[in-house]
Amino acid sequence: MTLPALAISNLSKSFDRKVVNDLELTVRAGEFYALLGPNGAGKTTILRMVAGLLQPDAGDISIFGIDARKDPIAAKRIVAWVSDEPMVYDRLTPLEYLEFVAGLWQIDARTAEAKANELIDWLGLRPHANELCGGFSKGMLQKVALAGALVHDPRLIILDEPLTGLDAGSARQVKDVLLGKVRDGVTVIMTTHILEVAERMAERIGVIAHGRLIAEGTLAELRTRLGKESSLEDIFLDLVAEGTEAA
Repeated sequence: MTLPALAISNLSKSFDRKVVNDLELTVRAGEFYALLGPNGAGKTTILRMVAGLLQPDAGDISIFGIDARKDPIAAKRIVAWVSDEPMVYDRLTPLEYLEFVAGLWQIDARTAEAKANELIDWLGLRPHANELCGGFSKGMLQKVALAGALVHDPRLIILDEPLTGLDAGSARQVKDVLLGKVRDGVTVIMTTHILEVAERMAERIGVIAHGRLIAEGTLAELRTRLGKESSLEDIFLDLVAEGTEAA
């Protein structure tokens, strides 16, 4: 039996209020999973806990069978995290940045150089490979950050609004890279407010409201649940309204 890429049970987190509320969520190995929800639903908090950037108040997180709370280093070795605000060193070039990140993962210098060049070409960064990142647009920085997240060949890629602020060309390159990774067997979990992207790219969609998973399935399964042929936008709005009433 194949282990799930991600298994979450009874996950909770509070700040001034309960943001994640006894969440149950399973993502299969090798699938593209879109996590949708209104602002404040808890999506980013969930992903930050999975990535090991935030400690849960309660609950369990398993990544390919690794208990992420008991063995966070082992879990992080197979996970990549890309936030909506790219974090890249301004005074490094893309090549220098990728080799620096590879060094943090203890990848040997020759392999790091080859991997950095592969990612630079894959994301269309070659013309800017030796320019300082400090002069890049947000779209360029997002591609450099994505390359940095992929340099250690993660098995699970977590992205929080990765297409925000990207022009059409950059968005297409990022989407192609992610779909290529899924074809190679990597699992991708992505939040997005661009519902058309989720509709086109995701194999399964989870809808979060008030820190809980209120609906999940393929687009066809979500349509069946509501009993009508609708766009993902209509389905999303109906499910969120339904979840709000039940909260």
